[in-house]
Amino acid sequence: MNDIFTRFLAVELPSQLICDEKGSNPAFSVTLTADGAIPFPQVILRQHGHEHLFRNQQIVWLTDNTEEGYQYRAEIPAGLLSEGEIQVQIEGCRQANFTRAGGDDWIKTFRALHLVREGRATPSSTHSPGTETGVGARKGISSSAKTDAGSTQGTKPSATPRISAGKDLPKLYFGIHKHMHQPYYDAADPNYWDGEKDGIFSTRGGPYTDFVPAAIRQYADSGLPHAGLSCSWSGSLIEQLERCAETGRAGGRFSDWTAELRRVAKLTTASGNRRLDLSAFGFYHPLMPLIPARNIVRQIQQHRELIPRVFGAPASDILFPPETAFHPRIIPALNQAGVRAVIYDSIHRYRACRDYPYGGPNEGMLPPNPAEQTNPPADDWLRLSNVWTGSDIAPSLLKPEYLAYTDPDGTEHKIIGVPAERYIGNEDARGGFGALQYPDVLGQVYAELERHGHFDPKHPPFFLLHSDGDNHGGGAESYYRHNTAALLEWLAGDPRFELTTIADYLDRFPPDPSQAVHVEPGSWSGADNGDPQFMKWFSRYREPYSPDLNSWAVLTALQNAVHSLEDTEPEHPLLPKLARLMLTAEASDYWYWTGQDVWDGQVTRAANQAWSLAGTEFQRMADAKSDKTGPTIFPPWVTPENPGGQQWRPNGLEPAPREATLHCFAYDLSGIARVRLHLRPAAGDPASEQVFDMTDHGPYPCETGARVTAHYFTAELPPGRGDIRYFLVAEDKNGNLGRSALERIYLA
Repeated sequence: MNDIFTRFLAVELPSQLICDEKGSNPAFSVTLTADGAIPFPQVILRQHGHEHLFRNQQIVWLTDNTEEGYQYRAEIPAGLLSEGEIQVQIEGCRQANFTRAGGDDWIKTFRALHLVREGRATPSSTHSPGTETGVGARKGISSSAKTDAGSTQGTKPSATPRISAGKDLPKLYFGIHKHMHQPYYDAADPNYWDGEKDGIFSTRGGPYTDFVPAAIRQYADSGLPHAGLSCSWSGSLIEQLERCAETGRAGGRFSDWTAELRRVAKLTTASGNRRLDLSAFGFYHPLMPLIPARNIVRQIQQHRELIPRVFGAPASDILFPPETAFHPRIIPALNQAGVRAVIYDSIHRYRACRDYPYGGPNEGMLPPNPAEQTNPPADDWLRLSNVWTGSDIAPSLLKPEYLAYTDPDGTEHKIIGVPAERYIGNEDARGGFGALQYPDVLGQVYAELERHGHFDPKHPPFFLLHSDGDNHGGGAESYYRHNTAALLEWLAGDPRFELTTIADYLDRFPPDPSQAVHVEPGSWSGADNGDPQFMKWFSRYREPYSPDLNSWAVLTALQNAVHSLEDTEPEHPLLPKLARLMLTAEASDYWYWTGQDVWDGQVTRAANQAWSLAGTEFQRMADAKSDKTGPTIFPPWVTPENPGGQQWRPNGLEPAPREATLHCFAYDLSGIARVRLHLRPAAGDPASEQVFDMTDHGPYPCETGARVTAHYFTAELPPGRGDIRYFLVAEDKNGNLGRSALERIYLA
């Protein structure tokens, strides 16, 4: 028996369990047997889009009998899971410090566990406890036989047979994106710093200095003509790193932090684009679909002005939106900001197809609203193996294409959309080779495209693998150095695949603007699966009080006050400070960690400081009736999200009522006179629209001590209208109007 872990000999867990009276799981165990000691074992349970991770002290080393193997056990507590299928990922890293893991250090296998009600059985219930059958074991299949000595584990790129390049060999193109961000930990005080912040920054010395350059130099040295990566840097991170350089914070690690980055920023591809593409971004990391259009433009422009000063290279015209959050309604603002292309999460393109094969609760989102499913059906749905997935993907849709949005006036706006593949990217984020077997997983995509004849030489497949560049495996030094070397070794022997920058791809294979499509709103999977309603930033929205909704109501009032002062007195001396507080308060982080006072109160702290600075000025404008700005309307949301469809219940899905309520916030310094809902059919004469008055419930209740908060409005939506479009118009007491974007929903 080996002392060094190279493979699993057995994995024992039940294939089926009976729910308790609450519909939850009883306690059970997962036992691993390996051929050597595992420095870093993990068990990951995935269900309904949520992940439960067991590692470190949660996994007990049972025995090191060299005849039987090294045995470990994870005890899974009762009440963690609910009825349905649970995907179980068992893995071991041969490095105790997984951030230093190399390409062949991760070894993994998959199992399926079914949690059923008493009296119900699943086809898999007759299987005996599963054991390892090699890295290629298909998810959900168990075997009762132990693996033989010839099982393949941790496939290396060098094991991939060299493929001869043919003149007509189609290619699959892919890119890599790394995201760097730290928020201001006090939205009202950019100078706030303590030992915890010092530790956070100190542990990210490599990602913020020389890891990215190390990867890019390997691309250049390898001779790959179009290889590079895009990288987004938030303004709040850059400003704090500059402050570290000035003051010696974080142990002086960032005294010359941009030196290597500035050097590689000069390297170019064969197409003349930069191998380090410094993505367009929102300065303070705002959730762009939920802030006013003028602030989207300002966040991007302010970031664009910062990048060349810091890195000695211009900001790209390709946007990585914070949280990968995209909504078609932001397209006009992106056009105004000079953005050429925007990155989005691929699942929202899949779900916008008619006949989309919904993956059920394991997908982590409700079924798509029929109003979003306007694109033609795909015919190449594929469930990837050897990578966790909650649903099928359609390889034919993995390519840049124009996205379209129509505003309330009937004007169509377009922008290029670049898909970031959700499931492949998630696995790559865990550390590259070993976590993600590029030849196998990308090979599945390639084979499916080939099988269906979907290779278009004018618009070949392309997608991004994106992740945080400073967290977990995708931010480890091994990713940028060892993984990059292994990746380039594989690509050198397999001409079916090519690593390229987004800019090079778009220059070589420009999308056809006459073939614009619709994409469902949403964000990346790490935000409660990135649902179309952005509910990660609406936590507890069904409860009488939601900290997230409170922050949006407080922010809506602040945005209106600052915009009103800008429009009336654009040279007012307080505006720079007020604008900074407003834009800082838009950071998505302040909603991400709901339930923690330090985060729930951030928006209120910034807003209260702004009102303290300029409250008398705001009141002077209101009293003089000099306010020229219409009301600020927070984007409306609907409950239930899919009227007459399905909604979440504690253990899965249940039918949703047909009756639905539309909600929004609105605020104006001069007071709101009325908010009206305009409803029109998706197809038909806009003149046939109906108008409904919304109910004003007064200021949203606040528990953070905000000085001013927006009013909360609702309207009941008439059931049975089918596919509709709607927008809101708010009028203040001076007669100024504010209008929302055009939204869509299906009312069953």
